[in-house]
Amino acid sequence: MQKLEVFGASRLKGQIKISGSKNASLPILAATLLSSKKIFLKNLPKVKDIETMISLLQSLGSKISYDGEKHIIDNSNQKKFFASYNLVKTMRAGILVLGPLLAKFGKAKVSLPGGCAIGTRPIDIHLKALSNLGVKYKIFQGYVHAIAPKGLIGTKIKFPQISVGATENLIIAASFAKGTTILSNCAVEPEVLDLVNFLKKIGCSIKWISKRCLSIKGVKKINEIIYSIMFDRIEAGTYLVAAAATEGNLRVKNVIPSLIKTELNILRKIGAKIKVKRNEIHIIGNKDIKNISFKTAPYPGFPTDLQAQFMVLLCKAKKDSFIKEDIFENRFMHVGELNRMGAQIKINGNKAIISGNTDFQAAELMATDLRASVSLIIAALTAKGKSVINRIYHLDRGYENLEKKLKKVGAKIKRSG
Repeated sequence: MQKLEVFGASRLKGQIKISGSKNASLPILAATLLSSKKIFLKNLPKVKDIETMISLLQSLGSKISYDGEKHIIDNSNQKKFFASYNLVKTMRAGILVLGPLLAKFGKAKVSLPGGCAIGTRPIDIHLKALSNLGVKYKIFQGYVHAIAPKGLIGTKIKFPQISVGATENLIIAASFAKGTTILSNCAVEPEVLDLVNFLKKIGCSIKWISKRCLSIKGVKKINEIIYSIMFDRIEAGTYLVAAAATEGNLRVKNVIPSLIKTELNILRKIGAKIKVKRNEIHIIGNKDIKNISFKTAPYPGFPTDLQAQFMVLLCKAKKDSFIKEDIFENRFMHVGELNRMGAQIKINGNKAIISGNTDFQAAELMATDLRASVSLIIAALTAKGKSVINRIYHLDRGYENLEKKLKKVGAKIKRSG
């Protein structure tokens, strides 16, 4: 099994270009199932989750090729509606094909999804909302067996809680439903807005009524388009934290700074110097890191996908900090490994109490999920000596060319095994 060897302590200096967003690409790829024409997608990141979604679409009958600049997706002969466990088991986003398959065929058989072990993340919100559109379903032998006897029919739906995945699934499904669907209490993450923008470009009729409320009028025709995926704001945040933790001097390029205001404000509060240009963020880390407390929350709140990375940074603050995890119930799995490196972090329910003044010590480590994996790398970059991070297949699910990008800015890191 492959592992990463990280040699600290390193200061990151130079510039990093941010890749396309994994979390925006996945629902957009699922939404291409609606089309019977060619869709051209630019800026898809080269990560394992995207490879898995492409394999899933191909198993459903999509023809997908890459010309060196863009992916060409042809669903003109796509007729299958069975998404197997083998392809959905490693990736939460596999459930996103349920909506478009029901919209297109009126039936679907989709495996219950997998992904990182960071909480239960049930799909009941997806299923309840789809049932309001006329879907009947049962869960049998690990699969969702769903059928819409009269097709999908527009209606008013209010999500009981904010869910990114359920919002995306219903937006896609409702775009082909009969009549108008009103979705309220929607997630408004930038990746959701990118999906809406994509669907509007291909000819769907979608309007924002208010901040978290959408009106979707079903259509039958889809345009052939070229579309470029937005930047990965979690990847950008990860490298910004790495620069702050290593007292680095880094330019993060190919970003839209206004979409990560919350994260930038926290970095400023802890002492990092930040200058923002149109598509670039320049960060200079400060040796004196100030303590801070925050909680994870749906956008525009602090993203749960950056909680582990910021925790590493707060270990180096001069006083105690507090993080409350309000999205997933099992997202502190990295804490044990950070404590093995010398951190002093205590967990009380969904709260982490982080004692400062940590000088991380190199160690052999075990990655538990995608974002936890990269938090261990950040800690290892600040530690003296060699750290070894095992089970790095998690990293490959969501970070494109991570070692290459880090090496380019001064990190000593290599893959082995």
